[in-house]
Amino acid sequence: MLLIFAFLGQEILTIFGLSIFSFEIAGGILLLIVSVRILSSSKSTHDEDVESPESLGAVPIAIPLLVGPGAITTTIFNLQSYGSAVTILAVIVVLAITWLILRYINAVYRVLGKTGALVIARAMALLIAAIAVQYILNGMTHYLTASI
Repeated sequence: MLLIFAFLGQEILTIFGLSIFSFEIAGGILLLIVSVRILSSSKSTHDEDVESPESLGAVPIAIPLLVGPGAITTTIFNLQSYGSAVTILAVIVVLAITWLILRYINAVYRVLGKTGALVIARAMALLIAAIAVQYILNGMTHYLTASI
């Protein structure tokens, strides 16, 4: 799916009359919302509630979880910034890493435990928030530069 968006992304933006920078701002806002939701989740590490299928990775169609708005935005932006060879290589590397993690998730979870997994999730959410803010700033900078 990411490769499809990598190759058709610019055409999709053109059809809707969008610039890559408006898409970058929108994607940054979406990434920021996702990261804030993860960071502000009040789920305690001691809660033994039934977890949602999404949090366990047992979702019938994983595409919305693995190829969401953030991944699509990043792919299209990388294609514009770094070219198709680097973007394709990045998608393949991320696919391989994701496959390895999902393949060995039980072993990873045994090592990390619930608290370790929560700490890593929150640390990654903070990193995603920083990336999101940078996307928004980059898009705004290009708009402000173009209007001067």
